[in-house]
Amino acid sequence: MPIIIDHNVQARLVTVPSLTRDIPVGLRYDRQDPFAVRIVFPSDVSLDGHEVVWVFSRELLEEGMRSPAGPGDVHVRPGETGRTVVELRAPEGVAVIEFATADLRRFLRGTYELVSGGDERHELDIDRVLTALLRGV
Repeated sequence: MPIIIDHNVQARLVTVPSLTRDIPVGLRYDRQDPFAVRIVFPSDVSLDGHEVVWVFSRELLEEGMRSPAGPGDVHVRPGETGRTVVELRAPEGVAVIEFATADLRRFLRGTYELVSGGDERHELDIDRVLTALLRGV
């Protein structure tokens, strides 16, 4: 069984309310970090020319597809019909990305096939996590 799920999708980057740009985005799930999902943006859409990865909870993504969710730097909410909006807040500003909800559902379904909801804690390697924290990794 795979340890990582990589799902590539087309998303819309909303630069101002009336302008959008289609961009390729990677959705990634790693069984070794079972509570988290990652959105990977290619280097050509970042401010510094490097790939950008945002990490947040799988539960937040799922909840935000049904109703607005996210108390921190990541907000997820239903958008126009068949779309889900992810807002990413950083000191440099806010990025608004629209995804086809069907793409997100497909991705999440794959993550739950890999690690069922409620079983995440069984996948954690506590020694590895503590070592990484203590080393500042």
